[in-house]
Amino acid sequence: MDLKQKLALGLWLMCVGVQAQSIWRTDSLQEVVVTGTGTQHLLKDAPVQTEVITQKMLRNYAGRSIEDILSGLTASFAFSEDDMGSQMQLNGLGNAYILVLVDGKRIHGDVGGQNDLSLIDPQNIEKIEIVKGASSALYGSDAIAGVVNIITKKHNEGLLIENSTRGGSYGDLRQHNGLGIAIGKLRSYTNFQLQHSDGWQNTATEDPRQTEFLIEDSRNKTVNRHTNWQVSERLTYESLKGLEFYADGSTYWKRIYRPSGKYPVDMKFYDLQYRNQSLAGGGKWQLNKTDEVTLDVNFDRHAYYYYYTAEWAMGDGLDQKGNFTTYYPYFRDDEALQSDQRRTMAHLKGIFMLPYNNRLSGGLEWRYDYLKAPMRVEGGKATDHTEAAYVQDEFSYTFNKSVAANVTGGLRLNHNGQFGYRLTPKVSAMLSVGNDFRLRATWSQGFKTPTPKEQHYRYVKYMSGTYLYIGNEDLTPQTSNYYAVSGEYNWQGLNVTVTGYLNNVDNMITLVTIPNTQAPADYIVTYDPKKTRQYQNLESAKTKGVDISLRYRLNRDWMLGGSYSYLDTDAKQYDTTHDRLTDVVIDGTAHHKGSWFATWNHDVTKAYRLGAGLYGRMSSTRYYQIDGNGKGYQTWRFTTNHEFPVGRKWLFRVEAGVDNIFDYVDRTYHGLHLGTTTPGRTVYATLTIRFAQGKKLKFTNNTSNFKSNENETD
Repeated sequence: MDLKQKLALGLWLMCVGVQAQSIWRTDSLQEVVVTGTGTQHLLKDAPVQTEVITQKMLRNYAGRSIEDILSGLTASFAFSEDDMGSQMQLNGLGNAYILVLVDGKRIHGDVGGQNDLSLIDPQNIEKIEIVKGASSALYGSDAIAGVVNIITKKHNEGLLIENSTRGGSYGDLRQHNGLGIAIGKLRSYTNFQLQHSDGWQNTATEDPRQTEFLIEDSRNKTVNRHTNWQVSERLTYESLKGLEFYADGSTYWKRIYRPSGKYPVDMKFYDLQYRNQSLAGGGKWQLNKTDEVTLDVNFDRHAYYYYYTAEWAMGDGLDQKGNFTTYYPYFRDDEALQSDQRRTMAHLKGIFMLPYNNRLSGGLEWRYDYLKAPMRVEGGKATDHTEAAYVQDEFSYTFNKSVAANVTGGLRLNHNGQFGYRLTPKVSAMLSVGNDFRLRATWSQGFKTPTPKEQHYRYVKYMSGTYLYIGNEDLTPQTSNYYAVSGEYNWQGLNVTVTGYLNNVDNMITLVTIPNTQAPADYIVTYDPKKTRQYQNLESAKTKGVDISLRYRLNRDWMLGGSYSYLDTDAKQYDTTHDRLTDVVIDGTAHHKGSWFATWNHDVTKAYRLGAGLYGRMSSTRYYQIDGNGKGYQTWRFTTNHEFPVGRKWLFRVEAGVDNIFDYVDRTYHGLHLGTTTPGRTVYATLTIRFAQGKKLKFTNNTSNFKSNENETD
């Protein structure tokens, strides 16, 4: 951290100490969470440490995207957004190790190995639950770094019509429309979202180390112009008391427009285009107050295309004379399929209360993955399938009126079509002393099989030069052991949580730069890449660190808080050339990250509520194996919100603010890593109009005389 960052962090911690004696009502501890154990618990009683971004926090922050929300409100996350996705990282491990759920179901939208989080409409989020560390015993593959469960709003009004329109700098447009209808036992909610940005360019200078001469007028953008839209529908029907069925589906389209310049490094012959479809159905049978059975079946498809903006020709290989074996001519407005990923899943789950304060849950899962990529996978396609059975028992015991304990143990048996069987256990324990202190400890194992892309994919990326990325059919599954201890303390308004963790990952899969001589000969002859990168198993990787979270309410109007994350990593790979283990960097890791906020909400009159918030975030240097490191940075954000109820059925809300107040821009040469992609100071404004028939609309803050239609806490 530089001096400016250290001073800002020190000032924030001083503010925490000064205000620690203020009064904070612990309403947020009554939040109901489900992600850590798959069963409902009050947040204060959850045996697995869970971080919650509540509806109130979401409204005050007014984030434009999931990336914006997570990076701004919790220090553990980092993002490096580009055309190929969000490149999310949690406590040192990347997107491939983070399981993203929407209402408990896996999101599907792989873009170059990265989930496209624009599939999620920020205006339709009720809250976000975050569980860090391996959760494979409950959720299976991918949950090695942690789980992010995005819980959407539930609409039960007789008739609901809502519109939200947001505009901001650089042509940023966010549109949300919702229509909810409840007729008897049938409920329907239709959601539409549109997102657009004109993109921006932080620098027109290309990395001089990758070009033959200095280029200072490149057209390459930091973030390209892009547009996406989505329409989704959810139907629920309660046929009998306690028995409910649902069906939902969505369609999604996205296009990334890439400018073309006069230099080879910025010549673009095609845009990127994506089309997703999903279908799901199932039901829930509430046997009694404590026991239930659920069934979910879903199908997801993600298709990725090149959309050609000029004539282009491509060969898929060379013969011994150096001639193309197959020749593909493309013309303007042609589409070329790059990958078609399809996933089918079924999940049967039951939760049952047993004698002696035991709660048993278990289930069966089946998953089938299909990848079609005519030009990127040998043979044109690849498949994989996994079956699993899991069981979990939660045991609670009360020693006396002030001391209680909970022990939760889980075990999953996985079977993968290529790699056979694997057991993954998890044990969590919590000791609570009164309402003030909670001590939690967790040990869990993670397990993740190589994806079809990691095994078989080959593609070429044009940046400041040509980069070749290749799969590896010799990859082996990754395993992990996660250990964490956390303490939570509440006293006269101050809530403090400190968590120390260690995550040992064996056979970690990551991209490693290899000599061109080890790459397929036809690709080397065709593209003559500057660098070739291949998915390989590291010998070992270790992430360890400390997360600190503080939150407290000064009075009815003021709330302060923040979080800090310290991270250290250690990864080793066997160097076959020199016959030794070498240290390698886990891409994107930073030792220090922090976020902090101060919010104020006040009932000016009975018909007008005013809110304001000041937010800051910082990161020290982010480290990478190639293309330089990302600079440390610090940014500040100011938001305001205004609510006006009109009559009993209408609510108007206006949000306006400034992001990156001090206009920080990372001007690092294009082609190298950035600490942050922000274009500098930006402004935004949002107008929301909501009409609800059947329930009286009230203010959305539960501390005022006007309360929300939704069940929520601080």
